[in-house]
Amino acid sequence: MRKFLVVLDDSRECLNAMRFAAMRAAHTGGGVTILSVIPPDEFNHWIGVAEVMREEARERIHAHFEVFAKWMRDKQDVEPELAIREGDPVPQIIEHVQSDPEIGVLVLGAGTDKKGPGPLVTQLTKNSGSLPIPITIVPGDLSKEKLEEIT
Repeated sequence: MRKFLVVLDDSRECLNAMRFAAMRAAHTGGGVTILSVIPPDEFNHWIGVAEVMREEARERIHAHFEVFAKWMRDKQDVEPELAIREGDPVPQIIEHVQSDPEIGVLVLGAGTDKKGPGPLVTQLTKNSGSLPIPITIVPGDLSKEKLEEIT
C-alpha cells in the first residue's frame, strides 16, 4: 500500500497538509503516516530533566495526533499511523522516508507569510533531488472546499 507521509508540527499550514494527505489516501486506497520530530535542543538539560521533557513532548505529540487521527477515521475512513523521531527535523524526515518503502509521497504545508514557505519546505525542496519520492507542497491558505476539489 502506498502511504502519504505528513509532518506533524505546531505550524498552521500543517492542518492543510494533513487534510490533503488524508483525502488523497481515501481516494486512492492508500495510507497515512504522521511523523513528528522532537528537536534535540529541547533536551539540553540534566539527564533527569531531559527525560521528563522528552516524555512531556511525546504526550503532546500523542494528544495532537489523536485530534488528526479522529478526523481521518471519522471523515475519510483512513487509519493513520504515528511515527516519532528525535533529532534535527530534515535528516529525520529523510531517514524515515528511506526506512519505509511503502511511503510514496511526502506532503508538506507551505506557510503563507512574507518569510517564505517555512523551514521544512525550504530545506526539503533543496534536498528533493536525493529523495526517492516526490514532495507535494500544499498551500497553507487553501480552503477546505478547494482541497476537496483537487484531491
